Parts: sequence; structure tokens; C-alpha cells
Amino acid sequence: MLETNTMARAIIADDHPLFRSALRQALANTLGSDVLEAENFPDLVTLLQQERQIELLFLDLNMPGNKGLTGLTTIRNQFPDILVLIVSANEDIEVIQRAMDYGASAYIPKSAPLPVLMQAVSSVLNGDSWLPEHLLDRLTDRPDSKYKDFAQRLEQLTPQQFKVLACIADGLLNKQIAYELDVQETTIKQHVSAILRKLGVINRTQAGVMFHDMLKVDEESTDLHSE
Repeated sequence: MLETNTMARAIIADDHPLFRSALRQALANTLGSDVLEAENFPDLVTLLQQERQIELLFLDLNMPGNKGLTGLTTIRNQFPDILVLIVSANEDIEVIQRAMDYGASAYIPKSAPLPVLMQAVSSVLNGDSWLPEHLLDRLTDRPDSKYKDFAQRLEQLTPQQFKVLACIADGLLNKQIAYELDVQETTIKQHVSAILRKLGVINRTQAGVMFHDMLKVDEESTDLHSE
């Protein structure tokens, strides 16, 4: 499902129609009726490319086309001005910490009641980050993680370099990446050199493994509402 509306301020990206509908109704008083929907990650990216006025994105971690936290980091890299609110059934403290390290503005459990959801939206619109109160202490007491360091390294990548890194993590060779991105293979080699330098690794295998391991989320615990 891919809807367009030139006045929209927000997108709900989730593969469950009933949840999208409920969330859209909940947001009506705050954002009006101008809320778009996407049921998979490719549709989401298309919407974001078309609708440049989008301010907020409500992102499900386990929608089709989104691998763990890869979708979040992709959006933060390609569309850095958009505020991303993760809305997920996964309340694993490690996943939440990583999502915030990678630039999410809020992490909202799908079990949260509507007043809590509205509180999160209000906080984000006011320029603050938001987390559930019952998780705040567990997160704020944690030292800076290796994920925050990796997030800072990812921020150094250009959008094209990020795409190349994602392709490397998927196991594609330089020639295949060049075909996918419609550029010369020599350009890809230049991007790979820059990626290795910015990530602080010595070869493309290490870069791909790091990208995969740092962004993966246990799928069995990611979206319990789908069972």
C-alpha cells in the first residue's frame, strides 16, 4: 500500500493494515488527516523521495524489506531531517538502546496506550527524544556502547557510500554493485576505499560483517504481534 498526499506531514510504515488504521486515527487530532501509509520498505523510500515535506516517520522494525535496524540507519542517512519514531512490539533493552544510538527520536512499544503515544509524538515535535518511563532508568545508566561508536562512523558516509556498504553486506561484488547503482566499477572501488577508511576496517569482508552484525535484530522477538 502506497498513498500520496502533497500536504502530508507523517508516514506510518507498517505491514499490518489494522495497526496502521488505528495509529492513523490516534494521530488525527495532532497531525490532522494528512498521514500517509507504507506497507513495505521500498514503498516507504519511494514516498520519502516524493514527499519532501514529511516531518515524522513511524517505523516498524520488522516490515517487509527492512532488516533489523538497517531501515532506520538508511532513513537517517538518506533523509537526515526526518524524525523517526520506532513503533515496535520488541521491548528488548538492547534493541531499544541501539535504535536510539542510531538516531531514532523515540521508541514506542506497541503495547503503549494512546495517551502515551500522544505524549511521545508531542515530545518529538518539541525537539526532544522520548522513551517509555519504565525503561528510562535502565537505559540512562548504561555506558556509551559500541553501537554509538558505529553510528558515528556511519554518519561519516555519504548516501552513495551507505548504499555501497549495504550492497557489500548483501554479498555483492564491485561489478554487481556498479550495475545495481548504474555507475562505473572504478567509482565503486573509490567508494569502497572511503568506506573502509571511515569504518576503520581493513577489507570489504570486515565492513560487510560489521554492518550486518551491528544492525541485525533477532527476528523471533522483533514483532510479536505478527504471531
